[in-house]
Amino acid sequence: MNITPIFWLVPIASIVALGMAWFFFKQMMQEDEGTPRMREIAAYVRKGAMAYLKQQYKIVLIVFIVLALLFAFMAYVLHVQNPWVPFAFLTGGLFSGLSGFFGMKTATYASARTANAARSGLNRGLKVAFRSGAVMGLTVVGLGLLDIAIWFLILNSVYEGEANALITITTTMLTFGMGASTQALFARVGGGIYTKAADVGADLVGKVEANIPEDDPRNPATIADNVGDNVGDVAGMGADLYESYCGSILSTAALGATAFAMNGDMQLKAVMAPMIIAAVGIFLSLFGIFLVKTREGATMKDLLHSLGLGTNIASVLIAGASFLILYLLGIENWLGVSFSVVTGLAAGVIIGQGTEYYTSHSYKPTQKIAESSQTGAATVIIKGIGTGMISTMIPVVTISIAIMLSFLFANGFDMSMSATSISHGLYGIGIAAVGMLSTLGITLATDAYGPIADNAGGNAEMSELEPEVRKRTDALDALGNTTAATGKGFAIGSAALTALALLASYVEEIKIAMERAVEGGKQFLTSAGEVFNPGTATMTDFMEFFQVNLMNPKVLVGAFIGAMASFLFCGLTMGAVGRAAQSMVEEVRRQFREIKGILEGKATPDYSRCVEISTRSAQREMIFPSLLAILIPIVVGMVLGVGGVLGLLVGGLASGFTLAVFMANSGGAWDNAKKMVEEGNFGGKGSACHKATIVGDTVGDPFKDTSGPSLNILIKLMSMVSIVMAGLTVAFL
Repeated sequence: MNITPIFWLVPIASIVALGMAWFFFKQMMQEDEGTPRMREIAAYVRKGAMAYLKQQYKIVLIVFIVLALLFAFMAYVLHVQNPWVPFAFLTGGLFSGLSGFFGMKTATYASARTANAARSGLNRGLKVAFRSGAVMGLTVVGLGLLDIAIWFLILNSVYEGEANALITITTTMLTFGMGASTQALFARVGGGIYTKAADVGADLVGKVEANIPEDDPRNPATIADNVGDNVGDVAGMGADLYESYCGSILSTAALGATAFAMNGDMQLKAVMAPMIIAAVGIFLSLFGIFLVKTREGATMKDLLHSLGLGTNIASVLIAGASFLILYLLGIENWLGVSFSVVTGLAAGVIIGQGTEYYTSHSYKPTQKIAESSQTGAATVIIKGIGTGMISTMIPVVTISIAIMLSFLFANGFDMSMSATSISHGLYGIGIAAVGMLSTLGITLATDAYGPIADNAGGNAEMSELEPEVRKRTDALDALGNTTAATGKGFAIGSAALTALALLASYVEEIKIAMERAVEGGKQFLTSAGEVFNPGTATMTDFMEFFQVNLMNPKVLVGAFIGAMASFLFCGLTMGAVGRAAQSMVEEVRRQFREIKGILEGKATPDYSRCVEISTRSAQREMIFPSLLAILIPIVVGMVLGVGGVLGLLVGGLASGFTLAVFMANSGGAWDNAKKMVEEGNFGGKGSACHKATIVGDTVGDPFKDTSGPSLNILIKLMSMVSIVMAGLTVAFL
């Protein structure tokens, strides 16, 4: 098929994004890193972060080699897999890992420079931190679109002229989404365990028992804590959002290839549409990035407004641009599909605003949690859990409405539920996810900015800078907690839409696998004993053939296993953080006890020992939960078949989405309740209320930074694994 000239906007936009990321990085590097002490602390953190990442990539490389060999065996020996799958899988993991690496490299150089810039003023500190966060955002979208463009061109040249070429191309490209998801899960889980083990140990012993400030250089775990902010909240988050971004584009392209399979010209346009919308989103994200600034002495609401200005203007502009893009492409029902994009954007904004309301201490829910500290840590925890549970209502209702509206807009409000109506509606759901993530370049910048500001505060404290600097970095850090929670809301919301779109891609991949099996001489019989022809069957025919309905116990059992998988995964990762944190607490206590003069500032703690404990614990503990996410769909497919897998994916999506929102928002609210007390409310730092909110924040740490954000990867990874392993599932039918 001939690729239209407008497609070249996709690789051009990716190169522009990477070029601007490099520009912002060089601009940040030209900033002064501050005093010799500030440089020394930044070097400690940088060294620890890079050492951890190097060790993690060694372990992940082994997993990738094993999985690639398995896919090669399936493709070249069993002939139940596309031969390009092993290579696409590896590049997805490679680019996902690069996104995290470049983001973390930037963050470790930016923290001291942000602290030093804050000595001159709040606006300068915000600018350095935000532009550094923009490096992460632009790197993720740049590498993501570049990978998509390269594979689309390669596979197009290979399959050009073949029947159903675009369906084969797009379903094969979904495989590198699995590579990205696998890398992201290891990065999120491992980084989350690392950072929260260090954070919990530093807080419980340093702030509660020893009554010393956060990030105090006397605390042996403080360097590990700052390293953790980078490996968990930057490297992990970068890999996470990379796979969210690519997954939404790839799943929508695959749905477009299926929905318009009878119209070759329209089919190509439907495949390219999500890529082009994402490409235009890059340029609009850049425009929004340059709008972010604030005034000296700004309040939390002022800071939120500054970041909101850039993200909201970019969102409004991409909404308008989507109408123009789809009109110029000549997409069938372009107006309805455009409204599907707007629906996704609106859902993202509403989820972001809802998250901000429930996690920022500018609003009542978090203020009430801080107020509850007057009666102890138990009431802080109870109030935080309740707030997190209530906070799930807005995202769940919003996503539910977005699913229905985007479906109906795209199929022209056709209520017949015919095969064509369903496929067009599912395309609308997929492109709504693309809309939600189309301006990821700036929304991720607001997220990545948070850990940079947090590290800047740590550097200011350990370098003993003047109190006014710490006050400014604390303001930036509190803003970062809210933007991080908002970023998690975007990731979780897009995961729900993408995972739903991937269900249709799974059925399409099953169809391809069955056609391949039929060519190999295998027959499939219906319950009436008639031969089932997968080549001419519609999606409705497949649902009937596999008895995908609520009366089928295989579907119900799959749904129960999917719901359980979310809780099992969270339990394993929470337990991992608990065990790692125990080791950290014991080590910090040992150093306070055995190294005389630490608390008086006369002796230097053994920072490297705490870094080593976090690194070792994270590497050991991340393997089992991550592999579980890969193994569950494979086993369910082999035992319960297609119906069981679809039940598994639906159950995992419903429970995982709700649980992820609850955990992320509870954790964010606890964190900012602590920040509110530290600003002088309810007794301020060192008071009984402060210690109560520290306990709440400690419980919330693995909620918001380990288990919660990993769930959105889990639900997509299970879908991706199911798609890639469809051939194996068919072999067991």
